[in-house]
Amino acid sequence: MSHDTLIDILESNRDAERAIHYLEGEHDRRKVSYGALYENALGILGHLQAAGAVAGDKMIIFLNNNQHFIEGFWGALAGGVIPVPLAVGISDEHRHKLLRIARKLGNPLVYTDRRNLERIGAFAATVGESETFSKLEQRAVLVENLGDLSQRGQPVRRRAEDTAFIQFSSGSTSSPKGVVLTHGNVIANLRGATAGAHFNSYDVSLSWMPLTHDMGLIGKHIFMFANRIENHLMPTELFIRRPLLWPKFASDIGATILSSPNFGYRHFLKVLDGRPLEGVDLSAVRVMFNGAEPISVALCDEFMTQMAPYGLKRHAMFPVYGLAEATLAVTFPVPGSAYQHRNFNRHQLNPGAMAGFAAADSTDALPLMSVGRPIPGTEVRITTADDSAATEGSVGRILIRGGNVTAGYYEDPEANARAITPDGWLDTGDLGVVVEGDLYVTGRAKEIIFVNGQNYFPHDLEGIAQQAQGLELGKVVAAGCRPAGAEGDELTFFVLHRGSIEEFLPVAQEVTRLVNEHAGLEVAHVVPVKRIPKTTSGKIQRVALEQAFVEGEFAADLAALDQLRNTQHVHRDAGDGIEARVLAICVEALAGKSVELDDNLFEIGASSLTLIQIHEEIDRQFPGAIDLTELFDYPTAAQLAAHLATKVAAG
Repeated sequence: MSHDTLIDILESNRDAERAIHYLEGEHDRRKVSYGALYENALGILGHLQAAGAVAGDKMIIFLNNNQHFIEGFWGALAGGVIPVPLAVGISDEHRHKLLRIARKLGNPLVYTDRRNLERIGAFAATVGESETFSKLEQRAVLVENLGDLSQRGQPVRRRAEDTAFIQFSSGSTSSPKGVVLTHGNVIANLRGATAGAHFNSYDVSLSWMPLTHDMGLIGKHIFMFANRIENHLMPTELFIRRPLLWPKFASDIGATILSSPNFGYRHFLKVLDGRPLEGVDLSAVRVMFNGAEPISVALCDEFMTQMAPYGLKRHAMFPVYGLAEATLAVTFPVPGSAYQHRNFNRHQLNPGAMAGFAAADSTDALPLMSVGRPIPGTEVRITTADDSAATEGSVGRILIRGGNVTAGYYEDPEANARAITPDGWLDTGDLGVVVEGDLYVTGRAKEIIFVNGQNYFPHDLEGIAQQAQGLELGKVVAAGCRPAGAEGDELTFFVLHRGSIEEFLPVAQEVTRLVNEHAGLEVAHVVPVKRIPKTTSGKIQRVALEQAFVEGEFAADLAALDQLRNTQHVHRDAGDGIEARVLAICVEALAGKSVELDDNLFEIGASSLTLIQIHEEIDRQFPGAIDLTELFDYPTAAQLAAHLATKVAAG
């Protein structure tokens, strides 16, 4: 592949007989040829340049619509404008993150639609960011105002060492770090991934991954586009609402390449619930990427077993390791090989130790998936505490180096100094071990919690929880705990409390509600602890709390809390038809939890995924009656039903 920049790829593909297909619904599909993408991108560039954009400007992309996103992204690249993709989300934290990043970027453009811009403005007024928003509004380019795209902008030539775009860390909001990627970084990773996964122009790709995520934007769009692969994109919200459309679409188009992180496979299986899929044939799938968060061996086994009757070959599962700092991909297995795992002894995985193994049926066994070997052009090494290379079988920090690895974070010299060694190795923050040449990721050296394929810094989530009455800095600890048999991290809060369980229940409910409302995350446990362990220098020892949780130290208190919750539920019969229907929708979406009419859904654990499901079913039964965001204003089934009844009565 001879291209030096992404702009070279855009230009060389304009005559390719390939297309991007936007699958907006079961019977709503739109096809845009590669040539039309080129024309539309240049037309959008004309509008950007008319709005004053010049090469080197930063442009936040804040859109849900995949076609608008992609064409704006390529339009910016063509003019040397640096795209900064950000997730829209449904919570205030996403809007707060945008405002913080806008301040960090200085005076960026924002490419969005009128509705999202109005929401940003309304939120900015409530958090004292009106000045930041005012500057942003002045450089807003709204997709509704683009109209005629026939007037092409003037492309700007770029070099391999020029910045292409900036990826800000997913999930975290208080101090998001921007990974700066050059055209050369992306091209280097493209070459390595293409060789590692055997991408070719006969492949057919389908993705529901968000374009604001590196796997969605780079892995499932840029890599596919560069290899002239027929590219099909399904909105993330459509997958969340109707995950069973995913294999149907894959079957219809003969997809050869699919992808999902852990939570997507889990969400699909939960909705499938053993039901048969009619007319689905997945025999064409050769690669099914699994990455973006720790990979559950048990979940892979369950998914592949459930999908085997539909022709999905077991060796199609493709567990990988990557991160934004590497552009995307670091290690791949051999395509067509069966996925491999080993049962490590969970007590023998400390940094510097030789990894130990355990029998599969042992309580000490921790199954870890092999994520293969470095792709061409990328180096991986495991290091000890003194930064020397570890011997094979020793647990240590995972460092990476190569043309695909970022030179640093956007205007963050302190983070760069911590992450990048003088000889160019980047510390991933992950711990791992190499066994017989294959990499196994054993945990995090940095304090990161994985939730739904995104990374969250504990202090961000603690900042939200500390808004609960009586809590303050140092009294609440966020962690990702994974008990034996769990498929992923369970978001857990440890709260300093020396009173009774009865006194703690309101605190637990408020912490759960706040985190659900503001971050859109389901809190699995809120645990009362008598002390929070700290080092001699005062640093919280999260690992000690996580280990105590996994070993069952808090099981009795959690059981008492559950019993107390159940006794405090107030039951009353649902009233009119709408109230009964809304309650039934909430009960189904929150399967496994006790839901009464007057229970606050956020205190029960209604994550953003759950809210999308609830809204989807309400919208199916009462089309267009309420907006998704209104669920935040009416958080009980009774309140939501009363509001819905008013809307229905008003027509």
